[in-house]
Amino acid sequence: MRHDDLGDVYCSVARTWSVIGERWTMMILRECFRGERRYDRFRSKLGLGANVLNDRLRVLTDEGVLERVPYQTGPVRHEYLLTPKGADLYPVLVALMNWGDRYENDVPPVELIHRDCGHPAHARMTCTRCGEPIAWRAMTAEVQPAAW
Repeated sequence: MRHDDLGDVYCSVARTWSVIGERWTMMILRECFRGERRYDRFRSKLGLGANVLNDRLRVLTDEGVLERVPYQTGPVRHEYLLTPKGADLYPVLVALMNWGDRYENDVPPVELIHRDCGHPAHARMTCTRCGEPIAWRAMTAEVQPAAW
């Protein structure tokens, strides 16, 4: 199965991966969450070639993860803003970061601090009903009928 075909699979993981699974996508989104919005800044911070960056930004805007908005008229220049759909990827990025800190780095390169209390914050999954932390062994998956 080709990568592009994942979007046609009735599976939330496969369909999501078809949007964010290319290796530079999460790096672009990381920069967006750090406040970057402009093409030149993405290129300089990530060291991406124009063809790769153009393709990734096109996919992210086509998928509604980023919005392309003009910020200058002469010449016309655009910036890329996170949409609500894009902002909802923040916990995914933080979970990936936490995994990398645990298994890939001796010393985490960045620590996320909760502004309200000033303490380090880490991603964790909790039950929406009781608030208890949950792990994958405490879950069961109920297959739903296809909606398409």
